[in-house]
Amino acid sequence: MSEGNDARAAGMRVEELLAQLRARGGAEAADLAEELVTCLVRLYGAGLASIMAVIGDEDRLRARLIADPLVESLLLVHDLHPLGTEARIRRALGRLGAGTEFLGVDDAGVAHIRPGSGCGATTGIEQAVADAAPETTGVRLVPRDPPLLQIARRPAEAR
Repeated sequence: MSEGNDARAAGMRVEELLAQLRARGGAEAADLAEELVTCLVRLYGAGLASIMAVIGDEDRLRARLIADPLVESLLLVHDLHPLGTEARIRRALGRLGAGTEFLGVDDAGVAHIRPGSGCGATTGIEQAVADAAPETTGVRLVPRDPPLLQIARRPAEAR
């Protein structure tokens, strides 16, 4: 794979190849190719599930696996990631820095995020959440409350 370890690029390439098969070889060839891809994905998923079962509760090994972006994305695809949705989102936002605050995921699957002060890259936040928790349905950015203006009396000697 010329794209290296980029799972997103590999997935897009698979979709391109299936579209080419459908266009050139017809629907029957494309259906067979799609079934082949599905079988391979299930096979690799079963292998990953076995690896995760062998690792069990070994936190150090699980941490090493999810530190690799490719392995982490494959665990997400197969619903094998050891961290829950909220933990993955917090972890992704922590990597962004700038004090971005995770407020939770609502019943519709929308992640509510309060961007940090000076955090202007909302697309970066949305992409980080989508990558960390593809099961979410979107991101709602909650504005920060404006700072309170403090008015105090001047000291007597300043009058």
